[in-house]
Amino acid sequence: MSRLNAPAPEDVSAGAQQILGAVGAQLGFVPNMFKALSSNPAVLEAVTTLQGILSRVLDARTRHSIALAVSQANDCGYCLAMHTYVATEFGGMSRDDIELGRVGSSIDPRRAAAARFAQRVVESRGQVSDADLAEVRGAGYTDAQILAVVAAAVQFLLTNFINNVNRTDLDIPAADSAGTTVRQ
Repeated sequence: MSRLNAPAPEDVSAGAQQILGAVGAQLGFVPNMFKALSSNPAVLEAVTTLQGILSRVLDARTRHSIALAVSQANDCGYCLAMHTYVATEFGGMSRDDIELGRVGSSIDPRRAAAARFAQRVVESRGQVSDADLAEVRGAGYTDAQILAVVAAAVQFLLTNFINNVNRTDLDIPAADSAGTTVRQ
């Protein structure tokens, strides 16, 4: 059971209702995380604005791989389920690629380097080694793109922390250890 209360729909501010409507239009439903965030419209706006801006800095599959790697590193079951769902339904990622993403890899070597680097950023709290930087640069990432990987990792870290604190109730199938979703 979620530990933070989502407001009743009639108690959600007009601005937050507008944001929730946009999320619902994009995903086909409003996930519980966003419902909980609507209790603080400024935080809801900050999270969705950050997501919107960072959706333009890397390709979708790379972002999905980073989301899976970061969520696995943070043991965030809600985010693993959500990112597995989104990567499958909207990202066209295969079961194998989703599972690889969870361990900081990918079927695509360049994407694998980004996922692995994001995972290292989280695990080391940003104190990555010169070898970590050399590896991601060796995969062809520029310094500007490395900053995008770090920013994406932090975005997913933020939602992982929110959902881990809340223990957000799953509103989609849980992700299993094979990186697919399972019905509860």
